[in-house]
Amino acid sequence: MNHYETVFILNPVLSDTQIKETVQKFNDYLVSRGAEMISKEDWGLKKLAYPIQKKKSGFYHLLEYKVAGEEISAFELEFRRDDSVMRYLSIRLDKHAAAWAKIRTERVKSTKK
Repeated sequence: MNHYETVFILNPVLSDTQIKETVQKFNDYLVSRGAEMISKEDWGLKKLAYPIQKKKSGFYHLLEYKVAGEEISAFELEFRRDDSVMRYLSIRLDKHAAAWAKIRTERVKSTKK
């Protein structure tokens, strides 16, 4: 199982309920494929560097997980099928990036307390 991180941007016109349902849909998809979820982060509404689909902002979300490599292409196909997703990026983390992601996650958890 490889360590992955996926960042995706959701359409800013979605309601809070729709955003939560969409994020949960992708989370459930990964879990159903045997993924081990490490962390989920909601980065909130952010301004985009350039317009995407004539939108100037979007809701950013990060999923960090471990899954077999062959599942990634099917997971990205789900992003392409969903109209609420404006952009996505999945990367495989090496041991150094995974260590940094762990530090970042701990830092985020400590600031939320």
